[in-house]
Order: sequence, then C-alpha cells, then structure tokens
Amino acid sequence: MTSTLLHKPRSYDPYDLLRIYTYYRTLLGSVLLLMFHIEFAPKVLGNDNPVLFWYTSIAYTAVNFMTLIVMWRLKYSPSQRKLFGSLLIDVVAIGLLMHASGGAVSGLGYLLLVSIAAGGIMLRERISFFLAAITTIVVIGEGGFRFLILTQDNKALFASGTLGALAFLTALLFQHLTKKIRLSYAEAEAQALHAAHLQKLAQLIVERMRTGILVLNKNTEIELYNQAALKLLGVANEPGETLRLNRFPELYKKYQSWQRHSSDHSPFLKIDGDTITEAKANFAYLEHGSSGDVLIFLEDVRSLNQQAQQLKLASLGRLTASIAHEIRNPLGAISHASQLLGESDALPASDQRLLDIINNHSKRVNQIIENILQLSRRRATKQAPIDLRQWIPAFITDYKTSKSNGYQLNIQLQEKNLGEAASDFIYDDNNNVTNLEAKFDTSQLQQVLTNLCDNGIRYSIPAEGRAHLRIEIGVDITQQQPYIRIIDFGPGISADNSKHLFEPFFTTENTGSGLGLYICKELCEANQAIISYKRTDKGESCFHLQLAHPEKAS
Repeated sequence: MTSTLLHKPRSYDPYDLLRIYTYYRTLLGSVLLLMFHIEFAPKVLGNDNPVLFWYTSIAYTAVNFMTLIVMWRLKYSPSQRKLFGSLLIDVVAIGLLMHASGGAVSGLGYLLLVSIAAGGIMLRERISFFLAAITTIVVIGEGGFRFLILTQDNKALFASGTLGALAFLTALLFQHLTKKIRLSYAEAEAQALHAAHLQKLAQLIVERMRTGILVLNKNTEIELYNQAALKLLGVANEPGETLRLNRFPELYKKYQSWQRHSSDHSPFLKIDGDTITEAKANFAYLEHGSSGDVLIFLEDVRSLNQQAQQLKLASLGRLTASIAHEIRNPLGAISHASQLLGESDALPASDQRLLDIINNHSKRVNQIIENILQLSRRRATKQAPIDLRQWIPAFITDYKTSKSNGYQLNIQLQEKNLGEAASDFIYDDNNNVTNLEAKFDTSQLQQVLTNLCDNGIRYSIPAEGRAHLRIEIGVDITQQQPYIRIIDFGPGISADNSKHLFEPFFTTENTGSGLGLYICKELCEANQAIISYKRTDKGESCFHLQLAHPEKAS
C-alpha cells in the first residue's frame, strides 16, 4: 500500500543553535567595530582605553569570521571542550571591551549574559556553571580593580556584583530550560518511533491481508491500494499509473449503486478475466459523517461460500437421512420384485421391455440417493499441498487403468501459464523447473477430476469417435494461483444452459441426475477453489479449476 512512514525526529542537537550563535557573535563584533570606527557612541565605546577597544574588537571579529567559515565548510559538531573554549573567548573579549569602555556601568557587560545563556543551552551543567563562575570572577575582578586602583567608584563595584549575580541566575535558568527541552525531545523521539513502528506494522498487516483495500477520492481515483485488491481485480499496476474506478465496470456499478442506496444494494460481484473471481464489495466513508474519500473492502467469497456450504450440508444431511429411510426400502422392494419377475419364463417380450424400464429407473433413483448421501456423509476436508507436476500424471495413469469401456483413452497433459504470451514451464533463478503447488484434499480432488473426465469423455466420443481429453495445469499470473483445466472436444454447453450448470438436479440428459457438477462445485468450495465453465480461444469446451494457493490459510 502506497504510504509514507513517519520520519524519525532528530535527537537534541545544539549544532543549529551554535550556528545561530556564531552568526550573532560575528555580527556583534562587526557592529561594535563599526560603531567605534564611526564614533557612534564615543562616550561609551572605548572611552577609557580606545586602543584596547580597537584591537580587541578587530581580533574578536576576525576570530568569529574564521569560526563561521570553518563551521560553514566542515559542518562539524564541536566537542564540549571546544564549545567551552569558544565561549571563554567571548567572555575574555567582552570583558576587555567592557574594561576599555568604563567597566560594568557602561552596559557592555550585559552582553556576557548572552554568552552565559548560550553556554547554559549548549554545555553540560557543571561546565556551564564553571563558565558562569569565570564570568563572575572576570566581572567582579574588573570592578574591584576599577574601585581599588582607578576611580574608587562604588557604582562600578555594585554594577559588577549585580552582573555577576545575574550571570549565575542566567546559567541556572537556561540549564533548567535545557533540561526541559532535552526531555521534550526525548519524549517526542520516543513517541515518533512508536508511531513509526505502529504505522509500519499497520502497513505490513494491510499488505498481507487477504482482504483487498482501496481508498477512493472524490474524483473516483484510487489513491491507495494493497496487493490483495490488485489480485482480486486482476490487474498489475505500473509505477506512476493512476488507477480510476471506472476501469472496473462491475465494481464501478456497485459503487454508484451504494451511493444512490447505501443501505439497499447487492455487495456481490463477478470480476471477469482469465478466470471469474467472485468478490464481495463493502463501502464506507473514510471519515464518519463526511462525503469525501471512500474506503472499499474487497473480500474473496470462497471462504464465505465454504461456511454457507457447511450450513447447507447440515440441512441436507438431515433431509437425506429421512429420504434414505423412506425411499430406499420401498425402492429395494421394487427392484427385488422386478428381478423376480424377470426370472419368469412366461413373461412376454412386451412386458420384458416394461421390466427393463422399471430396472433402469430404479437404478437412476438409487444413484440420485447415493449422490445425495455422498454430499451429506462427506467428511471434513484435509487440505494439503499438492505438487501438480507429480500428482496429475499419477492421476491420469490411475484413471486410464480404472476405465475399461472398450475405448483407447487419449489424455494429453500440457502446462501453460495464464497471463503470459508463451506456454512454458516455470523456472527458478537457477533455470530449474520449480514445484507447481496447490492446496486441496487429494481424495476430493480425485473425485472432482474423475467426474469431469467422465463427462468430457462422454461428450468427446460422439463428436470424434474416440475418448479424447486434454488436461492443462499452470499458474494464473494475475491471480498468482495454480489452476487445472479439463478440455474436451464435444459440442460444449450453450450459453443459456451454462448459467444453470452447477445448480443441483439441473441436467441436459434424460439419464443424468444433475448432481455430478453440483457435487464438484461443493467439493471445490470446501477446498477454497473455484470451478467455472468457459470456452477456450479455439472454442473448445473447458472446465477451469482455480485452486487455492498452498500458503492460504484454511
């Protein structure tokens, strides 16, 4: 399913702040140098020692420019020692500029608070307080020197003490804020990682779901889908291709019907392709109460048919128990009486014909009862992986051995992969023939193929004068599922009759019970397979068995 995973947030990294602070200190040195040069505030900047202010500002600006170039070119993350050294240069430089401008009373000393704040964010707690302590020593030392030696001004000493106290308060405040920021980053990172894990898990679950999922926008464009949906729809989407819902006429009709009558529409549809796929489509708005994007669920109805079949078999079992009790006993009496009557030497030839009719129809009724009992008594399926390349030839051999009807059986076996231009075998990366596996109860698959082969031979003999069949095996590339085809060379079944072909008791022959193909359909559904009738490209009569993938859950 096309989606974007959440990006992992970056851990707390002071590099971006260091880069901004480097721009600040470079700009600060340049501005102070320019203001001093144009004599913007001559009574403040360098009024005590202009030469010291001039050379200090030049050196400070040069160092900042070099630091900025190194960071821009190398993009390195400096260590705590280098960060401390850089901030210590700020403390020394600003301290000298403050001393050259008249001490703490000049106001330049308050620029040190910015350096202390940056240290509180970028440095560890102890190093940050150590920087604040050095700054306090520098400020109070400058104030004491000015009070004791230069001016004996109490204001300079008081301003220095105040600035030193503010330096420690600034360090404490920004260390607290830094802890909060680091904790917030850690929590955000943990939550983002958990959300990314859940999203990835949800994506994997949706991708591996057997239920197809489509997300449809207002323009009936399919924005999101999983592989199960593409398989059920029988398409292989090319990268960058935009799928529209009207590409699938049956599903588009169901969507329009749901929009007109959301509570009164049939969710079942058939998707035509190389094989007919039966699916159930459910629609829901992506956001409750909104008429925007629509979520479409496509379910393969074979598992639903399997559950429904169990209910049918339970009802049919109770019915056949009573049928067997009520019909087989009188039917046995009729058959026994007809046999006794047939042994009479005085039976006229005309009555013998009537007796044959009684015997034939007794056998037919008995066969109908046997077929119904076979459905009701059928054991639960024991599905197992089957390698069709080995199993089908063995079945053909057994089938030929069991038939002794005077005809020479001719059964051809071919392998053809649907969805490919050429008919060839499936090879692995080493160019070796791989297994062609399916999932089915072997005894029930043998029963289905025997029934289909019997029907095919029965119709091929009148048309060609010989018992001729062709069995094809392969993989439907679109559905990624194995299949078996039983192809005969008889006249085939008309379009009208093919609609009712798998209904119970429907037959086109007077002597048929109409239960053979119905039993085949029931056995296929019990094994999560689909049986359908269609014509080949050459017009040949073909029964197509789309088998379950060997990895499909029962």
